[in-house]
Amino acid sequence: MKERKRIIVSVIISLFIIVAAASLGSSGISFGETVFITLHKAFGLPLSENIAPQNVSIVWLLRLPRVLLAFLVGGALAISGAVCQSILRNPLASPYILGVSSGASLGAGIIIISGITLPLLGGFSLPLTGFVFGLLTVFFVASFSSRIDKSMSNNTIILCGMVLSLFLNALLTTLSAVFSDDLRRIVLWQMGSFAMRGWTYVGLLLPFLIIGTAGIFIYTKEMDILSFGDEQAKSAGVETSSLRKKLLALCAVLTGAAVALSGVIGFVDLIAPHAARRITGARHRHLIPMSFLLGGSLMVCADLAARTLISPSELPVGAITALIGAPFFAWVYFRRRSC
Repeated sequence: MKERKRIIVSVIISLFIIVAAASLGSSGISFGETVFITLHKAFGLPLSENIAPQNVSIVWLLRLPRVLLAFLVGGALAISGAVCQSILRNPLASPYILGVSSGASLGAGIIIISGITLPLLGGFSLPLTGFVFGLLTVFFVASFSSRIDKSMSNNTIILCGMVLSLFLNALLTTLSAVFSDDLRRIVLWQMGSFAMRGWTYVGLLLPFLIIGTAGIFIYTKEMDILSFGDEQAKSAGVETSSLRKKLLALCAVLTGAAVALSGVIGFVDLIAPHAARRITGARHRHLIPMSFLLGGSLMVCADLAARTLISPSELPVGAITALIGAPFFAWVYFRRRSC
C-alpha cells in the first residue's frame, strides 16, 4: 500500500510539473490560465473572457504538446533503463549500450546527408528511419549474442552492444567528415530537442509507448525472479534467454521511438530507475510506473531549463541531462566499488 500511495503522490507532482512547465516561458501565462485552457480544449469547458486568444494558442499549440512529448520520451527512456538494469543486473546499464542510439543516429544522418524524403511521409522520414535503424541494431545485437553465447549472458550482450555502437558511430563520423556541410545538423539532432514538436509527434509516440510498456508489464514477475540470478530463475521455470530477447525487443521499441522523435538524450534512463528504486523498492510492478513518472518529470524539467536559461536562444536538452547525469554516473560507479 505504501508503494501505491507514493505512486499516486508522484502522479500528482508530475501533473503539477507538466502544467507549470507549460505556463513558463517568454510569454507570461499564469498557472491557472494554463489549467483552464487545457480543460477547455480537452473537455470543452467554458473559457474565461479574461484569457487572451494568443495565450490559448501558445499553450495548446506550442507549449503543451512539447511538454507532453518531453514527459513521454523521458518516461519511455526511464522504463527501458529500469528493464535493462534489471535483466543485465548492472546498475550502470542503459538501453543505449544496446546500440539503439548509434543505429538511430546513423539512420538520421543518412537522411540528413542524402536529403531523401520517403513517399507519403514528408518530414517524418527522418524519425521513421531513425526508429527502424535503432530497432534493427538491437535485433542484430540480440541475434549475434545468442549465436556466440546460447545462454545470452549479461557480459556478452553488453560487449556486443558496445562493439556495434562503436562501429556505427565510426560510420557516422566518416559520413560527417565527408559531408561536412551537414555536420551541424547531425550534431544538433544527436544532442536532442523538443522544439517545434506538435501534437502529431505525441500521437506518433503513444502507440509505441503503450505497446512497449504493456509488454513489459506482462513480465514483471519474471523480472523479479531474474534479479536473483540466472540459476535461480531457471530453477523457477523461467526461460532466461527467451525472456531477455523479448524484453530487449520491447526496450528497443520504447527507446527507438523516443530517440527517433527527440534525438539522443542520455542519462535520464540511468537516473530515474535509481531514484525509483529508492522510493518503491525493486519490485517491478511498482518500479516501472515510478520510473516512468520520474523520468518524464526529469525530462520536462531539463527541457524547461533548455528553453529558458538563455532565452530567446535554446540549449540542447541532451546537454542539460548530461550536466546532471555525468556526476550521477560517477557517484553510482564509485559507490558500487566502495560497497
